Amino acid sequence: MLSISLPIEKNPTVWVFPGQGSQKLGMGRELLELPLTQLRVQQAESILGWSVAKVWQNDDDQLSNTQYTQPCLYVFMTLLVDFLKRSGYQPNVVSGYSFGEYVALYAAGGYDFGTGLKLIKKRAEIMSRLPQGSMVTLIGFDPTKLKEVVDNTPNVWLANDDFKYAILSGTSEAVESVLSKVSINRVIPLQVSAAFHTPLVETAAQEFEEVLEAVEFQPFSIPVFCSVDFVFSVNPNRLKHNLIRQISQPVRWQMISRTLVTQGIKQALQIGSGQGLLKPMKKIDPNLEINNVGSPADIDSMVIRDRLKQLSIVNPEIVER
Repeated sequence: MLSISLPIEKNPTVWVFPGQGSQKLGMGRELLELPLTQLRVQQAESILGWSVAKVWQNDDDQLSNTQYTQPCLYVFMTLLVDFLKRSGYQPNVVSGYSFGEYVALYAAGGYDFGTGLKLIKKRAEIMSRLPQGSMVTLIGFDPTKLKEVVDNTPNVWLANDDFKYAILSGTSEAVESVLSKVSINRVIPLQVSAAFHTPLVETAAQEFEEVLEAVEFQPFSIPVFCSVDFVFSVNPNRLKHNLIRQISQPVRWQMISRTLVTQGIKQALQIGSGQGLLKPMKKIDPNLEINNVGSPADIDSMVIRDRLKQLSIVNPEIVER
């Protein structure tokens, strides 16, 4: 299997992509009037059989349903990727949080829009058939006590490696049992319908493996940082294996963030809603330049800022005036 090192650049940049749970009603509204968006929405409807644009705008319950959430996020974030590239931006490496890895592979050139959406559609359908489960984010707790209770409670697991914002995942009964035994300042339910990143979804991983094996990846133009074994890779087989394993394993974003920063990343963009993936990286390296891209306006602001930065290098007085 091929793994590679991060290319040496003046200011190496990573694009990171959030996962399911980052969706927001109204996302994509600013994109809808653009010709490329209209084309993609039509293409998506022909593949999915329903309108992404309508779900984006009008139906919070539907948007929270896995079968709709993942395709909606995929269309939204891949459009942002394309608008960024059309504006002259390119990452040196990409990485994603859970579902976000599929958008990362698109950004790296692993498949075209239609191929990726068909893959996402099938993945979402498989996930939507899983037994109901719960995922909650926990803020303000005793990490030692939480781990002890989780370890002694069947059918519940820690789904990440962040003991400041821990994610609990399991059956609804098991999650409630843990919450009743640990003092927690704040509990935030995640908008998901199953216990992702636990052994409870292993059957979905096995079913999806057959689907993924039938998809032929294109040569990758940039490396993808694999979330399971923490390497930069352009090897299709390794990346497919990573996608299968990540379904039922915890997301170790703290480790991912530390690895990216220690490998020399100087700029990080979160494509989609929020900056939640960037905060751990910024904490590791306060000098890291971070930006969120969730709309065309965010891209326009980046373009203006970067042009002013270039002008200041050529002639500092231009900016001072």
